[in-house]
Amino acid sequence: MDIRVGDIIKLKKPHPCGAYTWEVLRIGQDFRLKCTGCGHQVMMRRTLAEKNLRGLSRAEEE
Repeated sequence: MDIRVGDIIKLKKPHPCGAYTWEVLRIGQDFRLKCTGCGHQVMMRRTLAEKNLRGLSRAEEE
């Protein structure tokens, strides 16, 4: 899966704040994700993130 820093991903289950979308801050074996609703940051294993992925919005290229 081609996920880049700055992409917005939609996951299967919502964050407790109610938002489904997350901004990708770091990629590698783990992803650092930032909730677009409340700004909370979490680390998630790549395999778990790809399994729960429901949508992807590409970051704007410059």
